[in-house]
Amino acid sequence: MAGPDQQLSQSGYQYRKIYRYEAPWPVYAMNWSVRADQPFRLALGSFVEEYGNKVQLVSLDSDRGDFLCSYTLRHPYPVTKVMWIPDPQGVHPDLLATSGDYLRVWRVNDSEPQLECLLNHNKNSRFCSPLTSFDWNTIDPHILGTSSSDTTCTIWSLETRQVLGRVSGHGQAQFIAHNKEVYDIAFGESRDVFASVGGDGSLRLFDLRRLDRNSVLYREPRRMPLLRLAWNTQDRNRLATLAMDSTEVVVLDQRRPCVPMIRLNRHRANVNGLTWAPHTPGHICTASDDRQALIWDIQQENGAAVDPILSYTADGEINNVQWAANQTDWVAICYKNFLELLRV
Repeated sequence: MAGPDQQLSQSGYQYRKIYRYEAPWPVYAMNWSVRADQPFRLALGSFVEEYGNKVQLVSLDSDRGDFLCSYTLRHPYPVTKVMWIPDPQGVHPDLLATSGDYLRVWRVNDSEPQLECLLNHNKNSRFCSPLTSFDWNTIDPHILGTSSSDTTCTIWSLETRQVLGRVSGHGQAQFIAHNKEVYDIAFGESRDVFASVGGDGSLRLFDLRRLDRNSVLYREPRRMPLLRLAWNTQDRNRLATLAMDSTEVVVLDQRRPCVPMIRLNRHRANVNGLTWAPHTPGHICTASDDRQALIWDIQQENGAAVDPILSYTADGEINNVQWAANQTDWVAICYKNFLELLRV
């Protein structure tokens, strides 16, 4: 990946190596739209430690070579995650979801986007526990799952706007497995399978049909909190996770629980984000406080230590990284108040 000063001279997006967008606030949450009729559209969430955050919908104008911000949505608290509905063909309404104090789902129309629904998992309390993350089920887009600092995950039906699953022994339509905060959730190889990571340092596997049980796929050796989780979309046996204050990413194979397949440890500062390539099973991109985004090829049978095959150095600590599902030769990173699209 080339640096900002190494762009090719041609102006068209098919030639450029990098595009940069400057937001009016620090960017943390970020996600590509997967719709085929909306190439190079992203949603960005602000991270301002006060009431009054924002979500911007931005698109790259390939003819002019710059970004257009089509809408700015109000979002009271910092956006912990933003995600477009996984609907490449546009069969469903064009929806966008955000997490923070609640899970909000927005309908994006030709006119200004409207709030479709607000899903609150704390209906019996005046106070809301922050949602740390969520995931949208790619097999059934009517299902979303959230993770929370109150140690729970909740699976929602977008159609009924009700909680799915088995009522727990506490009489709540939630299940509790982690004994500390849950920091991330991701759906797996089927509609009902998902995994979560949390403050207890464990990565747990669940089945929506049997929420009274779960299996531990990995425990962080030092019991450090696990912050992020990503499932390989091309090989659903593989997952990747990262721990708090760690410079490495652990790649796992669920067929061999608790035994790391590979440790990616060439970053020189804490890793903040990871994203699998959407079109090949062996490539993953990681991003860190060392200002580097690294792409790795992990297709090695012996599990030996690997070096990154591509690297990019940004002008600041990288907060997040996302590989585009449709534009598979583009990766997005964000740092400070900048979004950058990198041709890889």
